[in-house]
Amino acid sequence: MSDTSVPPLQFTPTGLVKPPQSAVLAGVQTDINAAFGNRLNFGTQAQPGGAPPQIQQAASYAAIISNNYDVFAEFVDQVDPDNSTGFMQDAIGRIYFLDREPGTPTAVQLVCGGDLGTPIPAGAQARDTSGNIYVCTQSGTIPVGGSITLSFANIVVGPIACPANTVTAIYQSIPGWETVNNPLDGVPGSNVETPAAFEFRRQNTVAANGNGSLPAIYGAVFKVPGVIDLYATQNVTDNPITVGSTNYTLVGHSLYVAVVGGAAADIAQAIWTKKNEGSNMNGNTTVVVTDTSGYSFPFPTYPITFNVPTATAYNFIVNIVNSSALPSTIVSDVQAAITQQFNGVTNTPIGNGIIPVTSGQRVRIGSLLLAAAFYGAVATCEGPSVPVQVLSIFLGSAFTGQGTLVGGTETLTVTTVTTGSLSPGTVITGTDIPAGTTIVRQLTGTPGGVGTYQMSENATATVGAPEAIVGAGGTAQQIGIDQAPVIGNIVVNLI
Repeated sequence: MSDTSVPPLQFTPTGLVKPPQSAVLAGVQTDINAAFGNRLNFGTQAQPGGAPPQIQQAASYAAIISNNYDVFAEFVDQVDPDNSTGFMQDAIGRIYFLDREPGTPTAVQLVCGGDLGTPIPAGAQARDTSGNIYVCTQSGTIPVGGSITLSFANIVVGPIACPANTVTAIYQSIPGWETVNNPLDGVPGSNVETPAAFEFRRQNTVAANGNGSLPAIYGAVFKVPGVIDLYATQNVTDNPITVGSTNYTLVGHSLYVAVVGGAAADIAQAIWTKKNEGSNMNGNTTVVVTDTSGYSFPFPTYPITFNVPTATAYNFIVNIVNSSALPSTIVSDVQAAITQQFNGVTNTPIGNGIIPVTSGQRVRIGSLLLAAAFYGAVATCEGPSVPVQVLSIFLGSAFTGQGTLVGGTETLTVTTVTTGSLSPGTVITGTDIPAGTTIVRQLTGTPGGVGTYQMSENATATVGAPEAIVGAGGTAQQIGIDQAPVIGNIVVNLI
């Protein structure tokens, strides 16, 4: 570019550097002036009838050049997998023979009851109270005791809610199979794979090319169709150790893999192909893998154990400033924003058609759940013209239940505990409890359960019949390595 005064793009050790538009304009003016024998005036004085044509021409050329620099810089930036999105990210994925996932179905553990010896095959179907159909992904036979817990997946992809005790109907009759139920919430699936999730999967696919290491095992299992979430760790010592917020015990010299979604047989096969020989394993699910490589009948078999983590609901209490500018749907819009952020969804409009900015990553097994991660989604859920002022967000799996109140007093009488427990510092909410109220201490009853408690604020009314009480622990929650996080109650207070 020696025949022009326009500064070029520069490749430096730290990346591409664009010249400022003012420098581009100055270069264009120099080039145009040189073409006319340096007789043009590019002064900024006002001229009768508008700016001289050379000024307008130079400004247009400079804008065209700067726009093209911007396009080229964006293209260069997209070559970096950490920054790529859209078709450029798809192109990088195809280098590794990867395509963007269209979505994953909601996964749920169903307790199937019936006659001893009744087989429940893969493909067996059950239905929830909303009409959603779930298909068995892990076959089994009803043992002594009359029930077996098996993995099922929704036939439709996406984050479809599956609350506890809602999958109660057998959709296709199987002789001997009499009852079905989900005692715990299902783990919501996901919509079309987000850029952040796609890059996460690409990294793990590359790691899966190894063998014996945790990244290799993680990557191999993550590639199993239908896997929604995954956690892998190990114990390299001779003795048992406890790991995570739930103090999950790992036996000596063992591998631990927690998986949500996917067929059990495929998961076991993926672990077996990558794990070190002879290592112990941990978990609640064992599948026998048959090795047909280089052997004649009878083929050797190996039991592979992994963990299907317990679905654990996390409550949210959101306090926002009340305003006449807020729409009548503000409560449901905030709840949708929290749910989208929790599940890593970025392409579902809510409120005024605005999509809250999220990380694109769902809350995962073993991760640190932070209230701060949800402020942006709530604040933008009604769009830039209607800002939502967030006072506080509390979260945790602390408590859900019922209790009675007496107006003007600090006493809460808990009559029913559905989940969790109460402890000093727990933030609680209810129809007649002021926003931001916490538990000060327990006065009587079962520790953390049924009994009386002193609150930090007085109740606003006397309630004869018990009302719903929700508690959340604080602003951070460490999820256990044996817990599959799901959305619980989302209480929105307008203050």
